[in-house]
Amino acid sequence: MIRRDAMTSRKQKWILPLLLPNLTVVIVVATQVLWHQISNTRDLLQTLVYDLVYANLVAALGLLLVGVLVQKLARRKLSMASTFALCFFVVVPLGILIVQALLTAIGLGFASRQSFWPDYLRVLRFCMPLALVFGLGAIAYESLCSRVEVMKATLHEKEIAEAQAQKVAAEARLRSLESRIHPHFLFNTLNSISSLISVDPSRAEQMVGRLALLLRASLDTSTQSLIPLHQELAMVESYLEIEKARFGDKLRGSTEIGDDLRSARVPPMSVQALVENAVKHGIAPQRGGGEILVAASAENGNLRIEVRDTGPGFNLTAVPAGHGLDTLVQRLSALFGDKARLNVFRRDGQSIVEMVLPRL
Repeated sequence: MIRRDAMTSRKQKWILPLLLPNLTVVIVVATQVLWHQISNTRDLLQTLVYDLVYANLVAALGLLLVGVLVQKLARRKLSMASTFALCFFVVVPLGILIVQALLTAIGLGFASRQSFWPDYLRVLRFCMPLALVFGLGAIAYESLCSRVEVMKATLHEKEIAEAQAQKVAAEARLRSLESRIHPHFLFNTLNSISSLISVDPSRAEQMVGRLALLLRASLDTSTQSLIPLHQELAMVESYLEIEKARFGDKLRGSTEIGDDLRSARVPPMSVQALVENAVKHGIAPQRGGGEILVAASAENGNLRIEVRDTGPGFNLTAVPAGHGLDTLVQRLSALFGDKARLNVFRRDGQSIVEMVLPRL
């Protein structure tokens, strides 16, 4: 694609310089006809063919000479004005001389070899003003193109720098938020274990084993922004087993997730944060405990994960800063922007926290 664009750009640079001389020849010949300087069709055709050949040879030769010359002068950092003066006073007369000699040698032209220099001077007087006009126009055009290219390059570099800065900031923010998740969960679990050590050491030992498995899985995903849902659910099940050791029959948990959704990717510890919130605020305050259900569905390219509990419910706007759900909202924003959200509502007597994110 880049090579094709470069070839197109190269063709465009040649088309205009070659088109202008031909257009100029047509205008000049038409003017000669109007002024009755050309009286018959034979002279018209001969003049037109000769001038077109002459103009195209001069233009092609000029492009070749000027292209090579400008590149060499650019390496020596010669100014645009000096380059133009050199081309105007040296390249243009030299190019006309070479073309005049070539056409005279092959016998294409009106004059004989004896009138070579008068013809050359006549053509030179006609071409030099045109060269001046076209040269100044080319300088203005190239100057504008150079400025546009510089502006494009500067803008492109600025966009890249801004994109990189935003990416680094988002990653730093995400890592900071994730680092706040793991200690929060760890402290809650350790408190649960410490409360059982004196009353039920065997259960406390089981919880330590579960915690070791959960921490290993958590550490394995600490450097990942997204993990498969089935891997997240394994951590959720380990967490629930830890909490069941504390609550006993008061805590009942289950999942309703189809096999087709288990490979969907979610932020690590995200579903666990929802379940932890349900246990702490939905189940723990109730004397008789309650039930937690984790369900998932797909709709319009989104993954919807619901954590339902039989607790009294709450208002998401009342969640304090730094709370697990507040942190989760910030993580979702850092990862997906406005494509992800957290909803809290009640349905069929249950409190439901719904996490919606793109299905990946």
